[in-house]
Amino acid sequence: MRLSKLFTHHPFFIRLFHWEYWSFTTVYGWIYPIFAVLCLRAGGKFFFTAANPTIKHGGFLMEPKQDIYPLIPKQYYPAFFFVPAGTSIEHIQQQVQTYQFKFPLIAKPVIGMQGKAVKKVNSVDELKHYAEVCTVDYMVQELSPYKHEVGVFYHRMPNETIGTVTGIVAKEPMTVVGDGVSTLYQLILEEPRYILQIDALKQMYGKDILQVLPKGKELILAPYGNHARGSKFVDWTHKADAEFIKNIDAVCTQINGFHYGRLDVMYNDWDDLRQGKNFHIIELNGAGSDPTHMYDPKHSLFFAWKEVIRHWFILYRISKQNHAKGHPYMTLKEAKAMFRSNNLHVTALDAIAPKL
Repeated sequence: MRLSKLFTHHPFFIRLFHWEYWSFTTVYGWIYPIFAVLCLRAGGKFFFTAANPTIKHGGFLMEPKQDIYPLIPKQYYPAFFFVPAGTSIEHIQQQVQTYQFKFPLIAKPVIGMQGKAVKKVNSVDELKHYAEVCTVDYMVQELSPYKHEVGVFYHRMPNETIGTVTGIVAKEPMTVVGDGVSTLYQLILEEPRYILQIDALKQMYGKDILQVLPKGKELILAPYGNHARGSKFVDWTHKADAEFIKNIDAVCTQINGFHYGRLDVMYNDWDDLRQGKNFHIIELNGAGSDPTHMYDPKHSLFFAWKEVIRHWFILYRISKQNHAKGHPYMTLKEAKAMFRSNNLHVTALDAIAPKL
């Protein structure tokens, strides 16, 4: 490897020189005291659970998706059904037929974490494998027909009737273009961002990773708009014009009890989405949402800290207003139980993911 590539293409240096790949604790640890001060102002309690009263824990952690989707009008999300862990493949197939689902489908844990154990299943055999491997409750969902994804950060004060958008992030999936000579593996190694996903991609493609892509053929390596799984995040907040905000607000005000969080949205045409047409909400994230537009590589760590702190204060003000309406804060004892459950769940997801 040439010396220049040693610094640009070695996983250690890729992570070292790009804060977006640093651990959650490394990024957030410096600003935790600010969050602690807000908790003290809330009487020594975890205020965020009051932000979205209809969502478990306010959507901070351990909130089940099968409880969140019914809060959203049906026309705004792909149909799904809930699958308790251990359900037989025969029963799941019956459900697929009942819902008239067609492959490919999406299987994902009902309590997610950074896209862990989310899988596009292309056949009954793949769904059977997922059912055999997945040890947590999950859901089977129609694959959205829309091709592009954005995350939209929204909030509305409980004492106000109109909300706003404070961030938009476009999600660019890992994509390579064949040259008729290089193998898929070689093409992956040309992009530093993809190198960090090489082990997962080897597992995903198996021997096919040595195939030579025809010249000009484009291949999306992974159909998941998740930063932890290789997608590039691009800050599109400047696209939040009055028309866009008005129509996003019109959707969000229909979601009972939703005041703060991020919508992950699939769409085909930006102008359609701007007008509130032809899109799917594939995830609704609550109080634990990152303002993910901060992960655009052009942004500094200082920008990220500023955005996180800004949103924490918004979260605090929303929670305080809801608390005044009778919605409780979380006690320290309850928070410890939540974090303990979350740690156990993440361990389970980490064990499942490599088997998929």
